[in-house]
Amino acid sequence: MMTEQPEHATAQPGAAMDRRVERPRAPWWRRRATLVAVILALAAILVWRMLPASGSTDIAAADIETGEVTRAPFADYLPVRATVAPRVTTLVGVLSGGQVETLIVQDGAMVAAGQPLATLANPTLKLDVLTREAQIASQLGSVAGENLGIERNRLDRAAQIAQANYDLIKARRDLGIRQQLHDKGFLSDAGVKSYAEEAAYQEKRLAQLQTGGAAEARITATQGARLDDTRGRLERNLAAVRAGLDALTIRAPMAGRLTNFTIQPGQTLKPGDPAGQVDSEGSWKLTADVDEYYLGRVRVGQKASADGAVLTVSKVLPAVKDGRFRVELTFDAAPAGLNRGQALDIRITLGSTAPALVAPVGGWLEAGGGTSAFVLDADGSHARRRAVKTGRRNPEQVEIQSGLTAGERIVTSNTASVKGDILNIR
Repeated sequence: MMTEQPEHATAQPGAAMDRRVERPRAPWWRRRATLVAVILALAAILVWRMLPASGSTDIAAADIETGEVTRAPFADYLPVRATVAPRVTTLVGVLSGGQVETLIVQDGAMVAAGQPLATLANPTLKLDVLTREAQIASQLGSVAGENLGIERNRLDRAAQIAQANYDLIKARRDLGIRQQLHDKGFLSDAGVKSYAEEAAYQEKRLAQLQTGGAAEARITATQGARLDDTRGRLERNLAAVRAGLDALTIRAPMAGRLTNFTIQPGQTLKPGDPAGQVDSEGSWKLTADVDEYYLGRVRVGQKASADGAVLTVSKVLPAVKDGRFRVELTFDAAPAGLNRGQALDIRITLGSTAPALVAPVGGWLEAGGGTSAFVLDADGSHARRRAVKTGRRNPEQVEIQSGLTAGERIVTSNTASVKGDILNIR
């Protein structure tokens, strides 16, 4: 509100020259409100970029490993660590129980097939064997007596036939002499008739003896065959009974090196107890435990190599235990200097080497089972989960069948702890 000055008031020097000057207004981009709004917007964008996106995980670049997907030759082989074992192992069993009486050889010795290793004592078995031997011997004696009777009857029948044949010859000779005298008129018909009757009688008698001898021979042949069969069975029983005593001697089942032969004198063994084993010496095989992932790919007949030696897969045992199954390999030509229990690194050839799209192996295969991988963006600041399909593997490479292309980079370290589908690499 302006105050009027009195008319008589004296004017101030320069008062007539003072006037109000208007300042020009600042452009909109220089206004304070605009600057504050821009700063707030930039801060919001920065915070948005700094905060992880929904479903993503932050991870330090130093904590991950990456690898490139390339097209390269893929060597289809499986490296395993195998153990040298005897090619043939035969258990030494106890056939008849008893107490260990004598040790003939020691553990680790080379033995021949059938060589005695130890003897057992079993008085009860010995007494039983002696009793059964006496019984069988008595039965054999009875069979021998019956055979002797059959033979005596055969000889008697043969003697009777021989005597009848002789009597017939004599009667015919006498009849011939009397017939000549009759023809010359020196003897009557009555004198010839008695000799003719005698010759007819002897002929009939011989025929009857021969017929009876043939029937008797058939009967005695059947009886003799039965007696022979009985004698054979008794002799086999006797051999088995005596073998019961021989079973008290533990013998080597094959030639080789005796191992695990730990029985001691005085120890009591039951039938069927293991007493040790005999390993083939100089004939070796390899045994290896393989990851169950390769169960469908390892087959009998595949080749392998170990320190220059060539092997062949001879057996695949499909039973899986603790995630692994067992295979056996035999040498085409076993090298010298092998020892039981020695470990060898071998490579089983599963297929031929051929170009393929491959990626480095790593923990990423364990995390997703080879069904997904984190693929890096071009700037390397993010990695996104992508479904992939993997095929064959070796210690350095895994075959990529779909989901990736050559030149892309993936996270090869274990990402099992990552819950989302995006990795923010800081």
